Amino acid sequence: MTTDANPGIDPAPNPHATEEQVQAALKDTKLAQVLYHDWEAETYDEKWSISFDERCIEYARGRFDAVAADDELPYERAMELGCGTGFFLLNLMQSGVAEKGSVTDLSPGMVKVALRNAENLGLDVDGRVADAEKIPYDDNTFDLVVGHAVLHHIPDVELALREVLRVLKPGGRFIFAGEPSTIGDFYARWMSRATWAITTNVTRFGPLQSWRRPQEELDESSRAAALEAVVDIHTFDPDELAGIARSAGAAKVSTATEELAAAMLGWPVRTFEAAVPPEKLGWGWARFAFGGWKRLTWLDENVLRKIVPPKFFYNVVVSGYKPE
Repeated sequence: MTTDANPGIDPAPNPHATEEQVQAALKDTKLAQVLYHDWEAETYDEKWSISFDERCIEYARGRFDAVAADDELPYERAMELGCGTGFFLLNLMQSGVAEKGSVTDLSPGMVKVALRNAENLGLDVDGRVADAEKIPYDDNTFDLVVGHAVLHHIPDVELALREVLRVLKPGGRFIFAGEPSTIGDFYARWMSRATWAITTNVTRFGPLQSWRRPQEELDESSRAAALEAVVDIHTFDPDELAGIARSAGAAKVSTATEELAAAMLGWPVRTFEAAVPPEKLGWGWARFAFGGWKRLTWLDENVLRKIVPPKFFYNVVVSGYKPE
C-alpha cells in the first residue's frame, strides 16, 4: 500500500529541455513523457482548444455519459489520472459529476497548470506528480477515477489499471475516454502529416508568407513532434482494451467509441491551427471549426454509429468497477 499521508515535495517543471535531454528521452519513454508535457504545459490549452466553459463542459460530460449516463451524482471524491491541464476532471466537476477532486500527472508542469485552472474555477482540488503505474494515494481513497487520452501514454496499461482499482473504494468506478483506436490513429496521423506538410510548404511563397509562423516556432513544433512519437505508445482495439481492464481485475467492463467523421475534420483543423499564426484565425474560423465538428458529431452518433463497426471510430471509452 502506498500512502498520501506524507506526500513530500513534488519535482519542479522543466519547460526548457536541453538537446541532450531530448536525445536521452528518445530512448526513455517516461523521461519523454515528462519533457514533452512540461514543454507543452503552458500552451497546451491553446493548442488543443481546451476551455472550462460550456463548450468543453458539454464535451467532457458527453464522454462521461457515453458509459455512465445513469450514475447517481455527484461522486464524493474523484481523481484524474494523467490530468494534463485538468480538462476532463475540472469540466466534469463543473457539470456536477464530483464534489472534490485530485489531479495527477507524471509531468510537474501539467499538475501546476491543472491546479492553477482549478483555483481559478474555485474548485476543491489537490494534486500530485504521479507515475500511473505507482499512484501515491492510499487504498480505497476515491469513488471515481477518470482520465482522458492517458492510457495510450502508459507503458504497462494493465499495471496502471490495477493501481486505479487499488485506490478506488469497493464499488468505485473508473472511466477513461479519448483513447485512440488502432484504425482511427492511422487515419488521424496520416491526415495530420499531410496537413502540416501542405500548410508549411504553401506558406513559404508570395502573399501567403504572412500565414506562416516564424521558422523557430515551426522548428520547436517539429522537435516536440519528435518526442510526441515517443510518448504515444499504444493504440487500442475496443475489445482488446476491455480485455486488459478485465485482466487487471475490473468488473462490469464496458466500452464505447465515438468520432469518425468528426475526427476527419478535427485533426486537419488542429494541425492547420498549429501551423499558422493565431491572429490569422478569428471568430469566423472558430465558428466553422466548432460548428463543423458539432454537425459531424451528430452524423457520427445518429447515422454512422448504426452502420459502421466500432473499431473504425477514432476515440475509445472504457469503464469498469472495483469489485465490492
